[in-house]
Amino acid sequence: GGEETFRRLVHRFYQGVAEDPLLRPMYPEEDLGPAEERFALFLMQYWGGPRTYSDQRGHPRLRMRHAPFKVDRAAHDAWLGHMRVALDELGLPEEQERLLWNYLTYAAA
Repeated sequence: GGEETFRRLVHRFYQGVAEDPLLRPMYPEEDLGPAEERFALFLMQYWGGPRTYSDQRGHPRLRMRHAPFKVDRAAHDAWLGHMRVALDELGLPEEQERLLWNYLTYAAA
């Protein structure tokens, strides 16, 4: 686990998002780097790492932050699909993979 794992996960996830015609338009930045950094910091904090995300951005408030976006079933499924690919490529131990996937599917609901 740790920072390197979350950075690899998020980097691979955003590689998929960058090529996705449904999800890519939801990111106004030309460069996905800032979104990638925010997501990595959020996950690190959620799983017990430094509070850098909250120090920089305040309380996560996931629903509020995502309210401006039309996240329908197709977007939900695309998001989870890219996350599944990214998670599979990490090769985590089964228990860690299960815990992380359970959280990601819960958070995406």
